[in-house]
Amino acid sequence: MPHGRWWLKAAVLGVLNIGVFLPLLFVAAERLPGGVAATLGAVQPLAVAVLAVTVLHQPPSTWSFAWGIVGVAGVGLLVIGPDADVDVVGLLAGLGGAGAMAVGVTLTKRWGRPEGGLFLLPVTLLVEGAPPAVDASSALGYLWLGLPGGLLAYVLWFRGIATLPVTSVAVLTLLSPVVAALLGAVLLDESLTPIQSAGFVCCLAAIVAGHDRSKTFIASTSAGSAR
Repeated sequence: MPHGRWWLKAAVLGVLNIGVFLPLLFVAAERLPGGVAATLGAVQPLAVAVLAVTVLHQPPSTWSFAWGIVGVAGVGLLVIGPDADVDVVGLLAGLGGAGAMAVGVTLTKRWGRPEGGLFLLPVTLLVEGAPPAVDASSALGYLWLGLPGGLLAYVLWFRGIATLPVTSVAVLTLLSPVVAALLGAVLLDESLTPIQSAGFVCCLAAIVAGHDRSKTFIASTSAGSAR
C-alpha cells in the first residue's frame, strides 16, 4: 500500500500514465485513421523535452527539440495516407493522450515508480456496467492484452524511465509505428512506398540520435560527479 504523500502521487501517476492516457488513446484510434492517431502520439517527445526544462529543471536541449520534430515528421510520412480525414474529437483526444502521458512520464522520472492506480475500474463500471460473460477465446484475449501488452510492457516501461534520461525514454515511443510497419511488411506482405521508407529512416535516425545524446549526457554527468 502507498504511504504518506505516495497516496496522492500514486493516484496522479496512475491517472496520467494509464487512467487518462488509455481511454483517450482508444478514442483517438476509433475516430481517426491509424496514421493520424500515431502521428499525434509522436508529439510526446516534444512535450517531454519542454517538461524536462520546466519540471525537471534540465537545461533546454536544441538537440532534443530538433530530433523530436524529425521523429514527428517521420511518423507522419510513414503512416499518414491520402484518406486521412481529421475528426475534431479524435484530434483533441490524441493530443490530450500524448500530453497526459508526457506529464506522467516526466513526473514518474521526478517522483519514482508509482505503487499503482485503479482509476479506470470505477469509471468502467459506471459507464459500461458489469463485464459480460467471458468464454475461452475471450479469456485468451484478455490474457494477451493483460500480460504482454499490459503487465510486462509497463514493468519494462517504468524500469526504462527509472534508468534512462526522460527525453531518451520519450523518443523511444517512436518505435511503435516503426514496429507496426515492420510487422506489416513481414506478416502481411505490405510494402513501403518511397515516402514511407523516408519516414521510416527519419524515425530510426531520431531514435538513434536521441539515444546517443543520452549516453553523452550520462557520461558527462558521471564525469562531473567524479570530479
